Amino acid sequence: MTRTRQAPADAAATLDKAADENFPVAPFFLPRAWRDDLMAVYGFARLVDDIGDGDLAPGGADARSLGLDPGQEDDRLAALDALEADLHRVFAPSGDGPRHPLMRALRPTVRRCALTPEPFLGLVEANRQDQKVRRYGTYADLLAYCELSANPVGRLVLQITGTASPERIRRSDAVCTALQIAEHLQDVAEDLGRDRIYLPADDMDRFHIGESDLAAPSAGAAVRSLVAFEAERARELLDEGIPLVGSVHGRLRLLLAGFVGGGRAALGAITAAGFDVLPGPPKPTAPGLLREVGHVLRRAHREG
Repeated sequence: MTRTRQAPADAAATLDKAADENFPVAPFFLPRAWRDDLMAVYGFARLVDDIGDGDLAPGGADARSLGLDPGQEDDRLAALDALEADLHRVFAPSGDGPRHPLMRALRPTVRRCALTPEPFLGLVEANRQDQKVRRYGTYADLLAYCELSANPVGRLVLQITGTASPERIRRSDAVCTALQIAEHLQDVAEDLGRDRIYLPADDMDRFHIGESDLAAPSAGAAVRSLVAFEAERARELLDEGIPLVGSVHGRLRLLLAGFVGGGRAALGAITAAGFDVLPGPPKPTAPGLLREVGHVLRRAHREG
């Protein structure tokens, strides 16, 4: 992981969270310009998620940077509104520019890569939805949420690297949705503690699972079966990313293989835990991640 050159030291706590992701955010082997641009986008995505989850660094520096009034530091919807206002300053052709240091770091990337506001606005809207929607009735409902919360990130990666096309975007969306689902499966217990459940309600009914089953210290057979079912859905979506990896070359191929391999490694960790995600998030190991990246690269070469 590299820290973007434009981001000052007071944004370090947000950027350093890249090391905890299931996939490499901006690995060392990429060109420096790409690394800086990817970290600038990651800084925004991480900031909006931290606001939505109430995980901002203590001290209130982010709230002050966004211009929130005293007493609004814990108002997540107000903070998201302030962040969206600062995002519009990123894209404004004139004016004083954005206020938050991570948003100031984003502005050169937006201009250099001719990015559009829509993917960023989608991420903000996903976090607004998190404040209002705590349960998802169907898998289709969950996919619609992932369209806002995950898919914009892959589209931004393709735009930054100059490789966006309708087919690549379609396959990138599948990968990003799979990564989001894998993360939801890892975090079932943590999400329940936030009064959120991302397992579709109709699937829970199908497997005869109530919310109390998700609050147990360890998963019973029914919960494990449901997690296995959702993990297989995510694995199928990741498979749609293999041709995406094969459609690009050089270091970008390795980066995209890292995304797909990271998702596969996360699902592998869930499988190795016997699909019992309730004691805590099953995390992939570094050797497991490398094995999965190698598997993705070999398949992409064979099928390309």
